Amino acid sequence: MELLRLGAVGEERPYVRAADGTVHDLSSVTRDTGGEIDGAFLAADGIARTRAALESGSLPVADVEGLRVGAPIARPGAVVCIGQNYAAHAAESGAEPPKQPIVFFKHPNTVVGPYDEVLVPRGATKTDWEVELAVVIGKQARYVDSDAEALACVAGYAVSNDVSERAFQIEQSGGQWSKGKCCETFNPFGPALVPADEVGDPQDLDLKSWVNGEPRQASNTKDMIFTVAALIRDLSQYMVLSPGDIVNTGTPEGVALSGRFPYLAPGDTMELEIQGLGRQKQTLGKA
Repeated sequence: MELLRLGAVGEERPYVRAADGTVHDLSSVTRDTGGEIDGAFLAADGIARTRAALESGSLPVADVEGLRVGAPIARPGAVVCIGQNYAAHAAESGAEPPKQPIVFFKHPNTVVGPYDEVLVPRGATKTDWEVELAVVIGKQARYVDSDAEALACVAGYAVSNDVSERAFQIEQSGGQWSKGKCCETFNPFGPALVPADEVGDPQDLDLKSWVNGEPRQASNTKDMIFTVAALIRDLSQYMVLSPGDIVNTGTPEGVALSGRFPYLAPGDTMELEIQGLGRQKQTLGKA
């Protein structure tokens, strides 16, 4: 099954797509936790309750034709990002593979729908794409001791585009990356949240991206330097991850920063796909 939020910006409603492709209204399940697919819903065993409601046949079928696809998680408390987590991407960035996870943050309001317009910031010259496996936290992760405990904190996975403005990130950074990561619309997310137990091994998923229909990135999550479990375990030693938080786990090689491809401009399109998690597409406009 896939958890979805559909509707106009600010008016999204919760839905679930069953294995047969039928979309059902999820409002009856989310009502007790505020009506949204968010941290409160996930913390209250929302995925298990959704599955039970689907199996019981109690969820009404919904007509969703023509509805905008929003980000599948509402109001993430934090968007924690990992830099240079694929050795080949570190190399194309001119860096050695990190010995410890590189951590930075995106403002949660960067999260938009998977097909929403991405705005090139004013003064930008080096806007870049990054396909990433996103982890959505379902249970508090605090001082996690083992990989098994870490993965038990994962609610599900989604496709994330860690859009970056490299000039802001590197040349105007002041020593950190967030200036080039926090511009509005810089984290298209979705189309769906797929429960962790339906994804299988998060370390064996193909990732791909295209710009204007031309291939850019093609890799697999098994090439991560730090696995999903290792990242959650490490992060939990320095911060508390809460239900609804998003962890972007890094991007593989094939971005414009490599010098092999031109940076993005208004009118360009980005497409990103992760095996089993769906595909997203954005057109770039001007801020």
